[in-house]
Amino acid sequence: MSSLHQSKGQAMSNYQHIELDVSRMGVAVILLNRPDMHNAFNAQVVEELSDAIDLVSKTSEVRLVIFRGAGDVFSVGGDKEWTKAAIDYTEKENEEDAYAMASMLRKLYEMPQLTLALVHGDARGGGIGLIAACDIAIALKTVGFSFTDVARGILPATLAPFVVEAIGPRWAKALFLTSETFDGNYAEKLGLVQYSVDDETQMEELAEYMASLTFKAGPTALANTKQLVSAVVGEPIDSSLMHMVAKQSAKQRVSAEGVEGLTASVEERAPHWVKSIKK
Repeated sequence: MSSLHQSKGQAMSNYQHIELDVSRMGVAVILLNRPDMHNAFNAQVVEELSDAIDLVSKTSEVRLVIFRGAGDVFSVGGDKEWTKAAIDYTEKENEEDAYAMASMLRKLYEMPQLTLALVHGDARGGGIGLIAACDIAIALKTVGFSFTDVARGILPATLAPFVVEAIGPRWAKALFLTSETFDGNYAEKLGLVQYSVDDETQMEELAEYMASLTFKAGPTALANTKQLVSAVVGEPIDSSLMHMVAKQSAKQRVSAEGVEGLTASVEERAPHWVKSIKK
């Protein structure tokens, strides 16, 4: 994604298994960087991702967060050594281990910036959880996806809330229970990813387009809209909900960002937060 990386900045922190870079234009790239292990998760990967997500979430200059995988695979989920160690964990230790993963995915889901997963290679288990927790996902049509937990006698518990929201309970149940492998085309039909593309060139071009749209959005309006969607899911469309959305609308309109956006619209100019990624 050449223009997104033209003004690449320094890494915000030092990590062993991931890389975090933030460009001067406000794009953060979080790279799963264990290509020799197919970007598998372990406790340290989860901790590093959680830390990076915390750091970026508090960086107001960042407008877009991109998740990628190094090498040929996006992520195969948990690595063998992590799985082996868990065999000897107590139930409490397993709960703490799982909570760290679930908490990391929730932090990703709640990031105030727009989050984008670029899935260039196969994804399984927790790797799919990462994808489902992002706002937007783009995958190659040839990518293979599968939930392998039940076949190993365990549960896809930590990623279930995000996958079920993305594709619905009926399809989640079918794919969780069968461990069926499906491709990027099918993932798009299910809603696990919003876009499937033929090659990495198309992926980069589409990602660049998404970035250009992101930089047109009011940062606070974007963050509050993410919260708004979560707040209305599953709620009855009644008077109480109408009052809630009216209050949210009014609060944003009278904010500095809302006033600037409405004024800019009336004056037929771009709001102050708009910037081009073409430098």
